[in-house]
Amino acid sequence: MLPDSVIRAGIRKVLERRLARERAAIPADHSGRLQLLRERFASGPIAEGVEVALAQQYEAPASLFLTMLGPWLKYSAGLWENPDSTLLESEEAMLALTCKRAEIADGQRILDLGCGWGALTFWMAERYPNADVVAISNSRTQHKFITEQALARGLMNVRHVRMNIADFDREPPAEQTEPDAEWQFDRIVSIEMFEHMRNVESLLTRLAGWLRPDGKLFLHAFCHRELFYRFNLDGQYDWMARHFFTGGAMPSADLFEHIHGPLQLQQKWEVAGQHYARTWRAWLGNLDANREEIIREFEQTQPPVDARRQFQRWRMFLMAGGEIFTYGDGSEWFVMHALLSK
Repeated sequence: MLPDSVIRAGIRKVLERRLARERAAIPADHSGRLQLLRERFASGPIAEGVEVALAQQYEAPASLFLTMLGPWLKYSAGLWENPDSTLLESEEAMLALTCKRAEIADGQRILDLGCGWGALTFWMAERYPNADVVAISNSRTQHKFITEQALARGLMNVRHVRMNIADFDREPPAEQTEPDAEWQFDRIVSIEMFEHMRNVESLLTRLAGWLRPDGKLFLHAFCHRELFYRFNLDGQYDWMARHFFTGGAMPSADLFEHIHGPLQLQQKWEVAGQHYARTWRAWLGNLDANREEIIREFEQTQPPVDARRQFQRWRMFLMAGGEIFTYGDGSEWFVMHALLSK
C-alpha cells in the first residue's frame, strides 16, 4: 500500500491535469461558454445515475458516518472560525450561518432538500420550535435514522419523506388545478445536493412551484471559481465517478447567475476552500481512529479483503477532498452560497 504522501502527490497531479483539460474544453468567448454551461446544466433529465450514486455513498452503513462525521453528522463543509476550532464547532458555525443567510425564522414551513443525516433538519427544528420542517432524501438508511432520531428527540415538527430527486421532473396529475398546500414552503434549503443534478434549470423551475409567493431558496454547493464539468466515466479521470460520484458535476461559481429558472438570484457568497479542506481532514482523522471498527462493519456484507479495500477507498476519497479544496490555497475550488427568490 502506498504512503499517504505519495497518494496525495498523485491526487495533486490529477488535479493539475483536470484543470488543463477543462480549461482547454471551455470556449474562451462569453457566448460560447454560456452555451456550453447550458448544455451541461440546463438540458436532459433532472438527474442521472441517482441510484448508483446513492449506493456509492448514502447507503453505506450508518455506523461509518456515525464514526467519521462530527456530532451533528453534517456531511458537508464546516466553517472553521479559529485555528483551534473543533469539528463540532465547525459544524455548528456553518449550520448557524446557513440559517442566517437563508433567512430562516420561527413559524416558517421549511423544506430541507437532500437532507443527508439530518444535521440542518434537526438544527432548525430545535432552534425554531414553531417551524414545520420537511426533510427529503432518497436513502433508506437516512430515512430510518432521521425518523427514529426525530421520535427520540421529541421533535414533532420534523417529517422525512423518501423521494427520488430524478422524479422531480414529473408533472402533477392533470386534475390538480391548484398547488398542493402540503408542498408549499416559505424556505427551501439545499446543502450540497445540486452537484448531483444534471438539469439544474428544470429542478429550479419545479422548486419555484413549491415556494410560497414570498418564498426563498437557499443553496450551498461546492464549485470551481470558473470551470464547470461533469464527473464522467472516461477512463483517465473517472476514479471519483466510478466509486463515489457517478452522475455528479462540478459547477462554476457563477452557475446561478446564468441558470436560475423562474427565480432571481438575490445574493451570493463564497466560503474559502480551506474550510472544506479542514473538514475533509477531520473526517479522515476520525476514519483512521476507528479503522478496525469500520472494517468489521464492512465485513458484515463483504469478504475481509474487500472490506479492507473499501476502507482504503474511503481514505483516498477523503484525501482527495482535502487536496481539492486546499489547491491554490482554497481559491481554486470552494463553497458558494446563493439565495434565490420568486
